[in-house]
Amino acid sequence: MIGEVLYGKWKIRLLWFINEGHKRPSELQRKIPDASRRVLNIQMKELEEHELITKKVYPIVPPKVEYSLTDFGKTLIPVILALGNWGDEHEKRLRNVILRQTEK
Repeated sequence: MIGEVLYGKWKIRLLWFINEGHKRPSELQRKIPDASRRVLNIQMKELEEHELITKKVYPIVPPKVEYSLTDFGKTLIPVILALGNWGDEHEKRLRNVILRQTEK
C-alpha cells in the first residue's frame, strides 16, 4: 500500500521540498530540474489524490498555485528524514552498488 502512495521517482523529494517551504510549481521545478513539468504535475496530482498535499489556486491573472502538506502528509516527514539518514550512513556502499550496476 505504501508503494502505491509513494511510487514515483520524485514524490518523496516533492514532499520534502514542500515541507521545506517550496510551494509554487516553478519553485519545485527548479529544485528538481531533471524532472519534466508534466511528470511533476502528474505526481503532484497523485499526492493530492492520496491526501498528502493540498493545492490552492488563487483567483488572479496569471493564476497562482501553491501546494502545502496536509496533516496526514506531515506524518511522512519523519519517515523521509529516516530514509535520508540511512542513505547518508550507507552512501559509500550505495554508490559502489550503483556504479557496479551501471558498468554491466
